[in-house]
Amino acid sequence: MKENKHEQLVTALCDPDNLCAYKATYDNIEIGLIPRFLGKCLVFTGTLLYGDKPTYGKFKSIEVIARIPYQSWEVMSYMLLTACYSNEKKAIELAKTSEFSRTAQDNETMHVVVLAQLAKRYDQDTFLLHTFVPLVFSFFYFFASAVLYLFSPRSALELNYLFEKHAYEQYDRFIEENAEDLKKKPVMIEYLNFYGRNVISEYELFRSIRNDELAHRNQSAERASEYV
Repeated sequence: MKENKHEQLVTALCDPDNLCAYKATYDNIEIGLIPRFLGKCLVFTGTLLYGDKPTYGKFKSIEVIARIPYQSWEVMSYMLLTACYSNEKKAIELAKTSEFSRTAQDNETMHVVVLAQLAKRYDQDTFLLHTFVPLVFSFFYFFASAVLYLFSPRSALELNYLFEKHAYEQYDRFIEENAEDLKKKPVMIEYLNFYGRNVISEYELFRSIRNDELAHRNQSAERASEYV
C-alpha cells in the first residue's frame, strides 16, 4: 500500500503545477550546522570526481551512495527498537523511520540497477570511477550515517535532505537539457517491470526518478521536523 502511494505521488508530480507546489513545501527549511557542512562536502566531492554536468555515469555513482543512509537507519532503528521496546512512543518513532527507510532503499536500488544498465549502454561505466570509488565511499558513509542517526536523528535526516535535494536538481537539469533526445530513446530494462515502474522512454524514466528524489527530500524534511 505504501509503495502504491509512492507511485501515485510520482505520477502526480509529472504535472508541473503539482511539482511546483510539492517542492515549495520544503524548499526553505532550516538546516543545522553539522549536516550543512557535511552536505557541502558531499556535493563538493561529487563535483570534483564526476564534474558539475549530470551524466549517466555520474547518476549511477550517485545512486550507489543514495541507498546507504536508508540502509544504515533501518539497521540502527531495529537495534534501538530492541533496547527501547518498553517505550511505546519511541518504538513508534523508530518503526516510522524503519518503514520509510525500507521503502526508500528499495526505490534507490531500482535507480542504481537501471542506471547501471544505461551507463553501460552509453559507455560511461568505468570500474574505478563508477564502481570502486562509490563502493569504498559507501562503506564509510554507512557508518557515518549510522553514528549521526544514533546521536542526532534530525541531523541525519537533514543531511539526507541536502543529498536528495542535490540529486533532484541534477535530474531536473538533465531532463531540461536533454528532453527531446530522451523522448526518442526507448527503455526496455527487466528490473523496471520487476519493481513495477512502467515507463516507455528515457524521458519518462528520468522524470520519474527526479520525482522519486523530490519525494525522498520532502519525506526526510518531514521526518526531521518531528524531532525537537
